[in-house]
Amino acid sequence: MSPLLAALAPDSSLVAILYIVSFSLFIIGIKQGTHPTTARRGNMIAAVGMAIAVITTLCLKGIGNWGIIIAGILVGTIVGAVASKRVKMTEMPQMVALYNGLGGGAIALIAWSEYRHWVHLGDVLADKASFSHKFLLDFDNLTFLVGKNFSVSASVPLEVMIPTLLAMVVGSISFWGSNVAFAKLQELIPGQPMGLPGQKIINGLLLAALAVGGVILAINNDVNDLSQPLFIAMLVVAALLGLGVVMPIGGADMPVVISLLNAFTGLSAAAAGIALDNTALIVAGTLVGSSGTILTLEMATAMNRSVANILFSGFGSTSAGGGGDQEQRPYRSMNAQDAAIQLAYADSVVIVPGYGLAVAQAQHTVKEMADELQKKGVTVNYAIHPVAGRMPGHMNVLLAEADVPYDQLKEMDEINPELPQTDVCVVIGANDVTNPAAKTDESSPIYGMPIIEVDEAQQVLVLKRSMSAGFAGIDNDLFYNEKTAMVFGDAKSTVQDIVTELGNL
Repeated sequence: MSPLLAALAPDSSLVAILYIVSFSLFIIGIKQGTHPTTARRGNMIAAVGMAIAVITTLCLKGIGNWGIIIAGILVGTIVGAVASKRVKMTEMPQMVALYNGLGGGAIALIAWSEYRHWVHLGDVLADKASFSHKFLLDFDNLTFLVGKNFSVSASVPLEVMIPTLLAMVVGSISFWGSNVAFAKLQELIPGQPMGLPGQKIINGLLLAALAVGGVILAINNDVNDLSQPLFIAMLVVAALLGLGVVMPIGGADMPVVISLLNAFTGLSAAAAGIALDNTALIVAGTLVGSSGTILTLEMATAMNRSVANILFSGFGSTSAGGGGDQEQRPYRSMNAQDAAIQLAYADSVVIVPGYGLAVAQAQHTVKEMADELQKKGVTVNYAIHPVAGRMPGHMNVLLAEADVPYDQLKEMDEINPELPQTDVCVVIGANDVTNPAAKTDESSPIYGMPIIEVDEAQQVLVLKRSMSAGFAGIDNDLFYNEKTAMVFGDAKSTVQDIVTELGNL
């Protein structure tokens, strides 16, 4: 054995040190990612940590099949790079769901592979035992010495079996659930809740079946003709459970579901790390699992709903309509010229961005409008709701892309107290996160949800294509407020018209 291979034995000190360096960089990268000014550097630091972990693992003694490994790395790198370059900002949540699903699927396959390793070991031992029995007739003494060291079956250690089962079940659920979330956000399937009659009961039975199967495999941990089909059956049942849990959830709740499934993937990775005795995988999976859980809880809190309500209520249908009487309610509209005049004579303006801004790719034009207003002495800030867009931080990233100064981005709790003293609020593509029904209508599904309280401002301009309901399918009472004026049209074109009018004033 060469000195390098000896140094990179799985239990060597060098491997332990490299893994410690790797997950330390993960932690530093996550910390750097909490602020827009350091997020890019944080991504690079975490990427270096991952590179160290991958290279260290590939250099471990016993790693083989280099052709398949190199081919997989090349294909994955090319597909990932092309997809990342081509994806639109509005499609980022779908991409996150897809990547997360691939991670969960990979963990499920790793768990299956680890189990297959023990199956193969059992076959080898059975062959050796059979071989020793052939010598029984002629070499009784030799057979005794050989036979006492081998068994006809292999038993999976409990400390390996339990995390392997956990990684397989949770990884499979995450893979299939994430694929459903991707399909709903990408509108490949309808966004409204879908499911079989008695879906919750079916899901409960599937979960019970997984629990029973896991207990059977853990108690009878010998690799035999019964355990292998049972393991595969659990893999299939977990897939059905992943589909059964996510299909009945509406498209508007998919960002929260994606965050939860991301946490599941992290936990399954940590479990796989325990089964494989890989420190870096354990720590990385735990980081993803814990951060995903925190994010899920934060998003649920931002909508004033519990995670259980999101998973089991069936709320969030994108086709819920917005009420048949919305066109009959009186509202006020104005053109871009009138909007420009109102903005130019304001002392303070707060811009509230939403998913419509992302769809229109209007962030750069909005920055131009803000610059024109600041030239006229107007104070401009941006109000960011925690769940504006389709994922947390969606608006922050979008505006950072347009070089909007970070100190102008105000979180909901920070900006709300300032809104009563704000002359004009400009709502661009945001809908549900500005709906006053969350404060006033106890019958509304979003009642109690914290919102950007734009109705407290002196005047409100809403830039929108039409009077249609938002992603949650709920009519927005803000549109009919006496302070509100609707400016209809594509967000980018409308803002550009306002910029032109501001330049003429």
